[in-house]
Amino acid sequence: MTPLYSEDRKGAPLVVVGSVNADLVVEVDRLPRPGETLAADTLKVYPGGKGANQAAAAAKLGYPTTFVGQVGRDAYAAMLRSALADCGVDTSLVSTVDGSCGTAVILLQPSGENSIIIVGGANTSEEWQITDEVTQAIQNAGAILLQREIPEVVNVIFAKIAQSARVPVVLDAGGVDKPLGIDLLSNVTILSPNETELARLTGLPTKSEKQVRAAAESLVHQGVNTVLVKMGSKGSMLVDIMGNYVRQEALPVLHVVDTTGAGDCYTGALAVALLEGRSYQDAMRFAGAAAAVCISRQGALPSLPTRQEALRELGEAAGHAGHTGSSGSMPAAGDALDDSKQQQQHYHQQQQQPGSSSFGGFSDGFVEDSQPKKSGFWD
Repeated sequence: MTPLYSEDRKGAPLVVVGSVNADLVVEVDRLPRPGETLAADTLKVYPGGKGANQAAAAAKLGYPTTFVGQVGRDAYAAMLRSALADCGVDTSLVSTVDGSCGTAVILLQPSGENSIIIVGGANTSEEWQITDEVTQAIQNAGAILLQREIPEVVNVIFAKIAQSARVPVVLDAGGVDKPLGIDLLSNVTILSPNETELARLTGLPTKSEKQVRAAAESLVHQGVNTVLVKMGSKGSMLVDIMGNYVRQEALPVLHVVDTTGAGDCYTGALAVALLEGRSYQDAMRFAGAAAAVCISRQGALPSLPTRQEALRELGEAAGHAGHTGSSGSMPAAGDALDDSKQQQQHYHQQQQQPGSSSFGGFSDGFVEDSQPKKSGFWD
């Protein structure tokens, strides 16, 4: 079993603590040069933020999820609360503080690649309140999920509350460009950086797969139970304190639309799969499928898949690779449950036995294909 699964906490909610932003997406043909002004045809506003994206990803996959975060008192606040609730997220622990909501300006190119500027707003406010309700939610969680777009001291407090209650802590290393303090690192169960973040955290090179593994193992030697490295189009890699090494290739994707939020989708889906008792390999495969769906659509929250969509992506990847399922057939496209609240109501009935290597009847791996693009755009 992985460190996120416990019989004692089976079915307990995932609590995500983090940022929620209004994403202002501007589509451009290319990035402007210094001193240059470019025209854009559209400006679209979507809900986003690493914390909100990860919470929404888990909830849309049908897992009971609570979000702890802050919004401001501007025009975006109601939209952000509503968007999370519509995805099935419990927003009862979202607080309102003075000032503006967090905001991200995203320059989206035709390739799907993006450049992002973040204004912290309410996310980085010094008014964070650790209420009794929040503390109780963390102590009763199946796991908590953190990122680095809120003050580090807040993450440390939440991580310590979780560890004192023996609740696993997953930390997505994305966010601020600062070293990880030992107070936070020592309370993390699973640390998930990308290659750039891994290099920054360890001071070691990450150009080759061998170097990535060495850098990840150096974090394990510092006391982190498990390190999962997101490697872009090369997939992902995991090492842990027990000496396990897992390598998962990215899934093929025919058309990349928007990579915004894909890494958050991956992290949320991974947490769900591990909380359900899946193996590392199956959880990484499932997360890759969810991210593959995500990058085929625009917007962070709007692009997140339902469980049935992620399972269907697994089936299509298997068919593309010439594999078939080993324990039944994939759900039909028309069977997708778009109402994630309904999925959560039936969660305990739908959940498979812990440790099973199958997602909806699919248990085979993938082989690399040279034609479609890979789904590893969660750098």
